[in-house]
Amino acid sequence: MRVIVAAVIACTVAVLACVQIGSEAIYGRLPLALGVRIYEAIDRVAPAEYVLDMLGTTALAQHDLDAAQHYAVQMPAGPRRDDLLAQIAQASGQDILAREYYFAAADADAMQREIHAVSLYNIAEAAQLEERFRARLIALGTHPDAVAQSYLLSGNFETWQRHFLAGAALDERALALAPMNMGYLLSAANDAYLGGDLATAQRLFTRGTAIDPASGDCYAGLGLIAVREGQRDRARAYLRQARTVEPHAPMIPALETALR
Repeated sequence: MRVIVAAVIACTVAVLACVQIGSEAIYGRLPLALGVRIYEAIDRVAPAEYVLDMLGTTALAQHDLDAAQHYAVQMPAGPRRDDLLAQIAQASGQDILAREYYFAAADADAMQREIHAVSLYNIAEAAQLEERFRARLIALGTHPDAVAQSYLLSGNFETWQRHFLAGAALDERALALAPMNMGYLLSAANDAYLGGDLATAQRLFTRGTAIDPASGDCYAGLGLIAVREGQRDRARAYLRQARTVEPHAPMIPALETALR
């Protein structure tokens, strides 16, 4: 029994050593061809997802799309397979197919790049794609940060179309998922202000001063609301406060212009 256990341990150590050497080669510390041969040998003996992924990724990096496809389709269904297939499709100029694979993989970074590209020529289509992708992320339940960012991006699409209150509502959905995120808060507050919902804008800017007392943008935002309400002395006080806590806050020039 001890002999069998020892043999199993020895085999395991040998395999791990081969994997280590293969990885060293794949990542450039040893000849690449050596790493590929080692991983191909492992694949013949004990096929595994990470081996096929490594071989497919290496083939893709060498622009051997046929080999990359060969390894990718042997991988079990799942995000890693879909992501590799997306990269292969993109490398072969099949952008729409790549987008569908990225969608299936729930690759948030890749999908946001794709959606941004679409937004450059069709904001409405990009907005619909963002909403579809967000629904997938929510269904998976494993990407809360990506969901929050998706709400913000949808809000941006509404704002670019001058649908300010719709944008503010989406920004607040992002803020609900990340209550301390000042970027989400400022976006929601500014959209509410631009849409004429001064009460919501004031609530959010005031909340921002509690989260970050050094936010000049929040004080400048409160000053802009004061100008809109005809309270110029109060607006000047907010301007002084904004200059004190953050002299180069991006919203200070807007308040200075409004007070002229």
